[in-house]
Amino acid sequence: MSQRQRPSSSRAPARIVLPILTPELTFGSSMSTLDTDAGTAPSAVTLVDAANVALRLAALGPAHGPNPRVGCVLLAPRVDGAPSDAPRAVLGTGYHRGSGTAHAEVDAIAAARRRGHDTRGATAVVTLEPCNHTGRTGPCAEALIAAGVAEVVHLVPDPNPAAAGGAERLRAAGVQVPGPLEDGAGPGHDLLRVWLHAVTTGRPFVTLKTATSLDGRVAAIDGTSRWITSAQSRAHAHRVRRTVDAIAVGTATVLADDPTLTARTPGDADPDGHQPVRVVVGHRDVPSRARLRTAPGGPLVHVRTHDVRVVLAELAAREVRHLLVEGGPTLAAAFLRAGLVDEVHAYVAPVLLGAGPSALADLGVTTIDAALRLETLSTQPLGPDVLVVARPQPVRSTHPQEA
Repeated sequence: MSQRQRPSSSRAPARIVLPILTPELTFGSSMSTLDTDAGTAPSAVTLVDAANVALRLAALGPAHGPNPRVGCVLLAPRVDGAPSDAPRAVLGTGYHRGSGTAHAEVDAIAAARRRGHDTRGATAVVTLEPCNHTGRTGPCAEALIAAGVAEVVHLVPDPNPAAAGGAERLRAAGVQVPGPLEDGAGPGHDLLRVWLHAVTTGRPFVTLKTATSLDGRVAAIDGTSRWITSAQSRAHAHRVRRTVDAIAVGTATVLADDPTLTARTPGDADPDGHQPVRVVVGHRDVPSRARLRTAPGGPLVHVRTHDVRVVLAELAAREVRHLLVEGGPTLAAAFLRAGLVDEVHAYVAPVLLGAGPSALADLGVTTIDAALRLETLSTQPLGPDVLVVARPQPVRSTHPQEA
């Protein structure tokens, strides 16, 4: 292959500023129209446009499961003398559809070939550094090399020690790799935040969900709670369930509420029918007639412990990347006190109860200076309710064994 088709890797890395994308839950299925086989992808795009198309394609992949969501756009070779940001033809696009399916790079290469395009000298714009290991599929780096791709632009480096090294392998083969384009933050990191957290910490990303009255109650004094929040809030919560790998509750919640812990979203269900693993934490038995045992849904995992770290270790061994903690108050407080909550989804209804159980048990806070403070990431109206998404600030655990 000519030197023009496979440029030297000594060129200074390009720096691309990417706009912030829409949060992942609002990515619509309309992005599936970016199908180069059907000729509906843009005919020519800049490198920045290609990066954003790759991100939006990546968001079409399942948010649940052990693998990251990745999108890829193949661009025609650079033209000698043309500016680096000059629009180029789109040869093919692809994204990863879940564990065991083709990776985004392979998907894009296949799409380009179905359209009769020569991929030699092409530029691959991909959201995550191509992998360099053989799992259920082969290494993406080798697929790009075999396809004759001359340049690979990636947004996020792969921190997974089992798969990293793709950029080095590509460079060793003479492929130009000017990335990563994101330096620890950006829309690529935002899209992959759950997966990145899981592979770098060795434990699932933990989202704590609460649904309360305006004065923080989860039920009235007589125990009734259906429904404090609106139908819109409940529908949103079920869509969130579709994106997680597992949902956890304590044994007290199982005995009091008899939940199913399934994702129920009529008219908006995942094509793959994903149902999260149903996790029960605590020593008491789950009754044989409990709906967790009798109702269709994800597998049931009963972790007989009060140590939330043991819970996370057990789930990590099962390749759970994202855990949704739904209660009750004791389990929620245990995760917070251990400093193991990464994000809070608080659904708040404009209802006042004045008494009744609160969303959280004792956090060990005895003075306002010791309050657990959170950073608000977003607020969203849901009918009459408001969803607050917040991130706890790092705290030192005082009672790590409680649950």
